[in-house]
Amino acid sequence: MTRIGILDLQGGVVEHLAHLERLGVPALRVKQAADMDGLAGLIIPGGESSCLGRLLCRYGLDRAIREGFAAGLKLWGTCAGAILVAKQVDDEPGLLGFMDIHIRRNAFGSQLDSFNDSARIPQVADYPLPLTFIRAPKITGLGAGVRALLTLKDYCAAAEDAQTLATVFHPELTADLSFHRYFCRKCGLETRADPEPDWQWDSWTRLTPIP
Repeated sequence: MTRIGILDLQGGVVEHLAHLERLGVPALRVKQAADMDGLAGLIIPGGESSCLGRLLCRYGLDRAIREGFAAGLKLWGTCAGAILVAKQVDDEPGLLGFMDIHIRRNAFGSQLDSFNDSARIPQVADYPLPLTFIRAPKITGLGAGVRALLTLKDYCAAAEDAQTLATVFHPELTADLSFHRYFCRKCGLETRADPEPDWQWDSWTRLTPIP
């Protein structure tokens, strides 16, 4: 188990792949249940959580992810991905429910309320990390065994337990590799000490700066 999969249904799949490539970590797109074989970890990108949930169930990926998780698969959910792994979403049971967190969808408002920020997260990096919030949720409660990695004002923006990582922001939409390196370590995978320098903005995000 030396690869990380990126759920390829919606969201910043290309950006996650590019970050892992820079770190020298083998990665692949996960489109169907058979693609789950031999993974050390799975990244569930952002998107629209209800739509993602329906697609997971339609293609049997929810069952494959549950089986992988039971066998020790590590998971990282970003934004909508964090919603999918949460135990409680808007006071209702979450779809996968692996992580004992409560989360509130669209907590900042509409797409127009998206924003950039920065913060120090000592467990992840020794310098302030860029944070991109796009129609983001908030983590409003942490259960047993879950620790906050980043708390901002009245909410938690990043949390983890032994097997799962959740971020309500999008590390893949910045050039910084710290969170991807952190998740690789969580999966037991080594990363390149000197990452490839030629990271490119090759998606629509380069054309739509967020104030």
